[in-house]
Amino acid sequence: MAFQEHVQRVAGEVVGEFPAHSGIYAVTFRVDSVDQDPRFPYVAIGYTTEADAAASADKASDAWEARWSYAFFPETGLEGVRNVGRDPDGAQSHRQEAVSRGLWYEDDDEPGDRHEQLVEWFYRVCVTAAQHLHDSGRIVEVLGRQVPVILYDMFDPDAMFRLTSDANPPELVAEFMAEDPG
Repeated sequence: MAFQEHVQRVAGEVVGEFPAHSGIYAVTFRVDSVDQDPRFPYVAIGYTTEADAAASADKASDAWEARWSYAFFPETGLEGVRNVGRDPDGAQSHRQEAVSRGLWYEDDDEPGDRHEQLVEWFYRVCVTAAQHLHDSGRIVEVLGRQVPVILYDMFDPDAMFRLTSDANPPELVAEFMAEDPG
């Protein structure tokens, strides 16, 4: 199974485990990697609720921050419900595909631009998985309505708006994108 297909399948399973009717207003994808090594990526898939945003309102500088900043996401949004990519099937599939794409390197190799290429490839995998959640109807099936998928990388905060914009229909992320500095 291709790595993209694996991430999409597991993302659909994870969303299927979310509690319906719990006020979820966003699915979260925290894009990360083990020890910040792009050869070992994973995405922590979770969610945040209206109750979480309300609880953060007193601590945040404004309503946007309380609702959309990952600094205020609850554990279900920050750590996610489940990680995808470092699971045995995901790790094996990722490495095989990275090798076939000429992106893999060993610790004693000079990575050159393969480091950045691995990061961008994984970003594309995550964006495509989020788009698939929308296109397949999985989010609506589980939550009863469309909600955005917020993609973020805590080590590259600038990527958050681009990734989230690419992964969602514009009307779902209009409020989120209002703070885009770009």
